[in-house]
Amino acid sequence: MSLDVSPALLEQAERGEVDEAEFVDCVRTSLPYAWEMISSLVARLRIDGGEFADNRTPPPDEQARGQLLRALASDAIRGALQRHFGVRLAFQNCHRVAVFPLAREADERFARFTSIRGQLLNQSPELRDC
Repeated sequence: MSLDVSPALLEQAERGEVDEAEFVDCVRTSLPYAWEMISSLVARLRIDGGEFADNRTPPPDEQARGQLLRALASDAIRGALQRHFGVRLAFQNCHRVAVFPLAREADERFARFTSIRGQLLNQSPELRDC
């Protein structure tokens, strides 16, 4: 299981009414490494500005790597995080997370980062088994 879902949140889902803020809190508590990574990148983007903020440091262990994979591979989790933080998320190589502002000026940079070319240029032998 990727999230530690409380009985109350599960009950909401069974009824068909899920409060997104409660879901986001579930993600925060269930995937603390992923949450901290994304929160810190959002803070860096807001403080430093620029086209985007990204992380190039691999996670410290497989548990942390798994958290990033679960957070960013799930459309529901990724979408909720993007709405919560007001950014677009991009992901490469099991650890390179990037946050982009929602502004139109970031569209071209986001497209370059998420392109096939961008993916290929971000490869290295050290990341082969990530």
